[in-house]
Amino acid sequence: MSHLDRYTCEEMLRRLDDYVDRELSPEEMERARRHLETCAACAAEFGFQARMLAELRAKLRRIDVPGDLLARIAERLRAVGPLEEGAPG
Repeated sequence: MSHLDRYTCEEMLRRLDDYVDRELSPEEMERARRHLETCAACAAEFGFQARMLAELRAKLRRIDVPGDLLARIAERLRAVGPLEEGAPG
């Protein structure tokens, strides 16, 4: 495997959030996975972030939200209208 096929630790840590969120291209997901298989330091950081995300999701599932919350959010979004391409949002 050539250097071009592998992430460095710096590249991995820069893309770790996107990897955890599965927002990388399939090729980048594979490169990141291969790096995590061979780098204990990056694998430990990934494990930490993955555990934190799982704990956060579990806590959010226990929060009671008003039954009409989704309807109110949808109404607000309709009132604001679509975002323009490239606009912050």
